[in-house]
Amino acid sequence: MIKKVIIDPVTRIEGHAKISIYLDDAGQVSDARFHVTEFRGFEKFCEGRPLWEMPGITARICGICPVSHLLASAKAGDRILAVTIPSSAEKLRRLMNLGQIIQSHALSFFHLSAPDLLLGMDSDPQKRNVFGLIAAEPELARGGIRLRQFGQEIIEQLGGRKIHPSWAVPGGVREPLSIEGRTHIQNRILEVRTTVLDALGRFKRLLKDYEKEAQTFGNFTSLFMGLVTPDGLWENYDGHIRFVDSAGNIIADKLDPTHYQEFIGEAVQPDSYLKSPYYRPLGYPDQSDHCRLDSGIYRVGPLARLNICSHIGTPLADVELREFRDRGKGTVTSSFFYHYARLIEILACIERIEIMINDPDLMSTKLRADAGINQLEGVGVSEAPRGTLFHHYQVDENGLLQKVNLVIATGQNNLAMNRTVAQIARHFIHGSEIPEGMLNRVEAGIRAFDPCLSCSTHAAGQMPLHIQLVGTDGNVVNEIWRD
Repeated sequence: MIKKVIIDPVTRIEGHAKISIYLDDAGQVSDARFHVTEFRGFEKFCEGRPLWEMPGITARICGICPVSHLLASAKAGDRILAVTIPSSAEKLRRLMNLGQIIQSHALSFFHLSAPDLLLGMDSDPQKRNVFGLIAAEPELARGGIRLRQFGQEIIEQLGGRKIHPSWAVPGGVREPLSIEGRTHIQNRILEVRTTVLDALGRFKRLLKDYEKEAQTFGNFTSLFMGLVTPDGLWENYDGHIRFVDSAGNIIADKLDPTHYQEFIGEAVQPDSYLKSPYYRPLGYPDQSDHCRLDSGIYRVGPLARLNICSHIGTPLADVELREFRDRGKGTVTSSFFYHYARLIEILACIERIEIMINDPDLMSTKLRADAGINQLEGVGVSEAPRGTLFHHYQVDENGLLQKVNLVIATGQNNLAMNRTVAQIARHFIHGSEIPEGMLNRVEAGIRAFDPCLSCSTHAAGQMPLHIQLVGTDGNVVNEIWRD
């Protein structure tokens, strides 16, 4: 007789999802599934819209990472115009993306996951939230808020607003950085660098308390994918696609991201609205075989970017990268270390901002390449905080969208998130008892990926949760509520 545990909703993530955990007659976990239960339909309702509107429209996909869609959409537009944008526009786009990565990573670490890490996985759920963190760790919480604010201020200085800036456009950007904006950013760098270095030290000291979680939170062999420069440098805006395996071997390199359909397949599962991309040469993985090493599962995002690059290219972040890799004997395979990787990427972004902030091109007025519709198809690719983001547009001769395909970072982690949930559940669930700390660990395994399903991140107080353990005869064996 198969029994099932339902976690609905999964809390402290951006969006709506649930988890099903299946138990066999012996009370052991046989399988687990992560279901995305919302549907938004951007790919369909963008059809018929003019190309020029797409950056502003698709930025509304998410209030946490609007810049990621803004830039990927603008880059798809660049392709359709068949232009090379001015170097000043590219540098300004890069600056905004660095600010986006900082603000999003800060939100994920300090607001969504730090309550688990600093207050304890088994702590009182009524206090295990951002308000409980503020009460217990006021200086750290304040630093996290101001760190996120720094990233948002960069976006605001360039785009005129912190959320949904209509700034990047096909062919370039609308406005340069002002002298006042440059000064403001410069004046904040010392503070935010200190904040992230302190957080890195704190996280590394916590690792001895979370050895079990580090071993069981999505610690399995997979591929890792992301953008790198031609010489393998950490990249966040442009470059080539690289895949590495769990042993650190490069299995594909210098792939043209605009030809993503040659190496990325997209599967649809009947129990989730989230697509399941996979590495096409190795095929769609058999989800019932959790020991296969040759499946097409790959991971994207901060953990993947640090696994695929040869170096970051800034002094402090490169020191942290070497220590990070020492913990994984080269390639870090545990998804628990997504948290660690986010902090290193925040540091790398701050260092890159400090290096580029005095570049006079950031205040240049040569910002756009003027052109009409020269191609009927274009793919824009950029690194969002959660991983590589693809916008693929097909237009008619008037620039009206005929087809849109978006390959979202969270979708590319979907297969890995399912495997993570199953691994955690197998380790912590035994029988029909449902300890609260176990439930939180299952959720925390998903939060490590920082999935972005929409923008419902404003939960406060006690987390809502309803879990049932149900037998095949329909009788409820056990259940628990959090309202």
